[in-house]
Amino acid sequence: MKLGIFYSHPRTEEKALFAAAEEDEEIELMKIRDNELELDLHEDSQLLKCDVVLLRSISHTKNFYLAKFLEARGIQAVNDFKTITTCGDKFLTSIHLAEKKVPTPKTKVCFDTDAALQTIEKWGYPVVMKPVVGSWGRLLSKIDNREAAETILEHKKVLGGITHSQIFYIQEFIDKKSGSDIRAVVIGDEVVAAMQRKSEHWITNTARGADVENFEITPKFEKLVKAAAKAVSEKPALLGVDLIETKEGLKVVEVNSGVEFHGLLKASKVDIPGKIIEFCKNVAE
Repeated sequence: MKLGIFYSHPRTEEKALFAAAEEDEEIELMKIRDNELELDLHEDSQLLKCDVVLLRSISHTKNFYLAKFLEARGIQAVNDFKTITTCGDKFLTSIHLAEKKVPTPKTKVCFDTDAALQTIEKWGYPVVMKPVVGSWGRLLSKIDNREAAETILEHKKVLGGITHSQIFYIQEFIDKKSGSDIRAVVIGDEVVAAMQRKSEHWITNTARGADVENFEITPKFEKLVKAAAKAVSEKPALLGVDLIETKEGLKVVEVNSGVEFHGLLKASKVDIPGKIIEFCKNVAE
């Protein structure tokens, strides 16, 4: 099997994936650097000789377009175009989770600053505002009062692009239990590992230095994570599901297609890179 790995630069995850693929005698590995790739829409390329391409660019947009290109040429991608499209947009993700009745924090999307301010005032402070496209906890805002709300909304309207200045994604603020949340990794139909992320900051991404520890996967937890994965992807996929503990129980905050798992390499004894490579082989069959 010929496996392509599309990446930006060799992070901890990519190095582990390269090593796992190179150890497998059934795999011929092609490393594809995103800043070096040229897609010819009329002629064949080495890329099209791959059976499967694992999309690991840090750019959602690059993964998004390459997935569509591969789909048009009949090449399998992990993840596929539809899954990347849904998971790359918090609004679309929320729609799918709500449709399947997966428990999530209270969320509202407004298309105007006045409507957004009215929603925030009606809910009461604090609230959280997020960009519909983004990762690593960037541009998240915890809004504590009206003055802050007016300032942030004005900045988004004036300085943001279309998705920042015209789409206002508002979520209830949940005071995280013990300052933590949970990341679970789904590979295919299996919840392979989970970790608890702890931080003194209200944003608990490992990219911001959160501490991690292994989290036990109970049958109830597994059922919820699988429900979230199936809500956003019709096919078995490689996903990261982020959850938060509330007074009403666990709620799903996000589902990520370009899942990072360096924290889980520390917190869990599971061979995540090996399982991902094995999943890619199964997709190729």
